[in-house]
Amino acid sequence: MSSPSELTDSHPSAEQPESRRNSDRRRRVLLTGATGYVGGRLRRELESRGVDLRCMARRPENLVGRVDGKTQVVQGDVLAPETLEGVFDGIDTAYYLIHSMGVGEGFEADDRRAAENFAHAAWRAGVRRIVYLGGLGNDEDDLSSHLRSRHEVGQILKRDSGAQVIEFRASIIIGSGSLSFELVRALVRKLPVMIWPKWVSTKASPIAIRDVLAYLLEALELPDGPSKIYEIGGPEAVSYGGIMEEYARQRGLRRFTIRVPFLSPRISSLWLGLVTPVYARIGRKLVEGLVNPTVVSDDAADRDFKVKPCGVREAIARAIEKENREMVETRWSDALSSSGRIAKWGGVSFGNRLLDARQVDVALPPACAFAPIVRLGGDSGYYYADWLWRVRGWMDLVVGGVGLRRGRRHSRKLRVGDAVDFWRVEVFEPDHRLRLRAEMKLPGRGWLEYEVNPKPGGGATIHQTAEFDPVGLFGLVYWYSVWPLHQFVFKGMLRGVVREAHALCLDQKPGDDQTPAAGSLAETAAESVPEEAGGRV
Repeated sequence: MSSPSELTDSHPSAEQPESRRNSDRRRRVLLTGATGYVGGRLRRELESRGVDLRCMARRPENLVGRVDGKTQVVQGDVLAPETLEGVFDGIDTAYYLIHSMGVGEGFEADDRRAAENFAHAAWRAGVRRIVYLGGLGNDEDDLSSHLRSRHEVGQILKRDSGAQVIEFRASIIIGSGSLSFELVRALVRKLPVMIWPKWVSTKASPIAIRDVLAYLLEALELPDGPSKIYEIGGPEAVSYGGIMEEYARQRGLRRFTIRVPFLSPRISSLWLGLVTPVYARIGRKLVEGLVNPTVVSDDAADRDFKVKPCGVREAIARAIEKENREMVETRWSDALSSSGRIAKWGGVSFGNRLLDARQVDVALPPACAFAPIVRLGGDSGYYYADWLWRVRGWMDLVVGGVGLRRGRRHSRKLRVGDAVDFWRVEVFEPDHRLRLRAEMKLPGRGWLEYEVNPKPGGGATIHQTAEFDPVGLFGLVYWYSVWPLHQFVFKGMLRGVVREAHALCLDQKPGDDQTPAAGSLAETAAESVPEEAGGRV
């Protein structure tokens, strides 16, 4: 890899040749980091706007099925410069959304090498503009290694690429999926009592992911000119502790805090790894950055962009609403099968949600397999251990819930919004999907979902998923305490659904408008052994 001095020797100036910068090219955009949190969302926004898009990934197969049909996917690794040959051809603007924070102690050297390789490849191809998302922090402070590396990357891109570099320096990004926000959420939801070291009070300018994307998109429209650094953040200076308090308030969680003057970031990161193991590898680097204030001190972004960032309260509300919407839209049959993990005690963890997921193959048409599902509850019961469901309904009544007394509007017909015992129909797609939201008293929120998909060559797969979103430590205790019972009940329920499907399709009654004819498959119906999905998604 060329050093800066070697680059200057081989090219009289890092500025690109005039013929390259003014060459006639379509406005093609290169996106790196398209499988990451920000990059994945930016990709969808660019595609929705009809941008001529090329995505670079170390493993292009990870983008298969995600990208729009018009989006080009190429293989490239910024740590292997030979793989970048041709990646930048015809590119006008390139997004640099790459960091190496999770690779170990040598991440600064990797960040430096990656930026140099990217910048040199962009210079050779005559890229006009690079848009880079870095981290907010005052260069005059004793910055953490993470923030120091983020700033160095921006300097390398400006020095070696010859392109106009638009560097955004962002504070804490709030959004469902953001590492910083997921950390806040995990701590608040799991710990009724939290110890707050001094660094938790460090001020920041948190910004909603929607506003970050708006800045990144508008950067495409900026006029040509010198490279610039833009500090971006919300209108309020809020600490990490303030973010946790606001999240707890919106979730209806009462949390107690104990403020202490000690606990270094290093010790805190070790504790963080015990409480939320998913962050153990990068927790130290993340926490070390919290000792540095990340408050916007320059208003250049306000002058040059139309974006008006929202406050922390609205940003958190958006994140919660998006999480809820994504969970409703998630197809567990796809999400769980793609994880390829083995079963484990306690079920499946999907973000903060806990699942008991099962599936079974049947030699029946999807419409027949779905027939008993649409009858669930009311007089039909739950196809297994109905006495336990009655006990659960009685317990719900005792604590002020609705119990099983509501029954259902119609024994064989459903629509969104219907009450089914202590459930509410949230999603209903005839012959395909039923999602019920629990209205019983719970230390959290619960759902029961069925999905029926056709199998190639005939037959169907029935997916059954019990989903729980625990509130606080008590919610987790509740889930794991009843999980052995779930093994007994939900396994029996799925088998009961299969038995009822066979019976309904072999003995269809006239006028049964939601039970389709089974056809010849019903004559050879055979039950497979249910499969349980497990592992950490």
